[in-house]
Amino acid sequence: MYTDKILVIGANGQVGTALLPVLQNAFGINNVVGSDLFTPAAPCCIFEKLDATNAADLAHICKKHRITQIYHLAAILSAKGEADPVWAWNLNMTTLLNVFEVARALELKKVFVPSSIAVFGGSAQRHYTPQNTYLDPTTIYGVSKVAAENWSVYYHKRYGLDIRSLRYPGVISYQSMPGGGTTDYAVDMFHKAVFNENYVCYLSEDTRLPMIYINDALNATLNLMEAPSDTITIRSSYNLAGVSFTPGELTKAINIHFPDFKCDFLPDFRQKIADSWPCSIDDSEARKDWGWKPAFDLERMTAAMFSKLAAVKVS
Repeated sequence: MYTDKILVIGANGQVGTALLPVLQNAFGINNVVGSDLFTPAAPCCIFEKLDATNAADLAHICKKHRITQIYHLAAILSAKGEADPVWAWNLNMTTLLNVFEVARALELKKVFVPSSIAVFGGSAQRHYTPQNTYLDPTTIYGVSKVAAENWSVYYHKRYGLDIRSLRYPGVISYQSMPGGGTTDYAVDMFHKAVFNENYVCYLSEDTRLPMIYINDALNATLNLMEAPSDTITIRSSYNLAGVSFTPGELTKAINIHFPDFKCDFLPDFRQKIADSWPCSIDDSEARKDWGWKPAFDLERMTAAMFSKLAAVKVS
């Protein structure tokens, strides 16, 4: 029986680290290949060292392992990208086009390329931001994601490449540390609380942003990728919503588990980035097309994070 072979690019990142075992469970441990700039000390799957800016190396790995699907997760995120916008743009675009060209040339079945709420800017409706709206991002990360969405539509229309995408909100996970995103304050707060440390937040207390717990993000990703092609009506990127909250609300949720935890608020340059993003997302198209529905609200997510981080702390 023919089995899909999956390549995950950027497997050491926040989503990649959590996605690998989920894909192994779905496709089999020998049918998932992780890749990144360095090989982990104890990789959980078949692993290839890969700089995705090198198209020849990417094509070689795909041929070597007979890859049929690529999950392209490598990117420079919002806050980190602002430190060197030209470098971030070049890396994000070069890796994207390498993936699309290799997928086209080798006739791969599917490609997943995540987008982000960073595609939205000041012209978008801030509350329940609709699927189709004006995109005027304020960061080079957002600019590169808008470009990626347009390239995705182009490659689908021009070459028939089956590219699928989600506009991830801030992803809350326990598997890895923050990686340079503006919404990463939430992950950091959980870690600080578990280790009995206080936190200084770089956003204001009332900054409401869309977030999603990692389990919901992974379920959405696999549900989208396994949906029949004729049900996919959005070839740029689907809006995705989990739960929206503020740093102040998260502090109160954490205090239920850690009453002594304190958070001070000292906004920096990331506040301006956050202020340009939506407060909440309308994901009705994803719900209609492939049955998306989140399972975690703020309280359930907080309890799950502390349960997982407590186990990590003990180990």
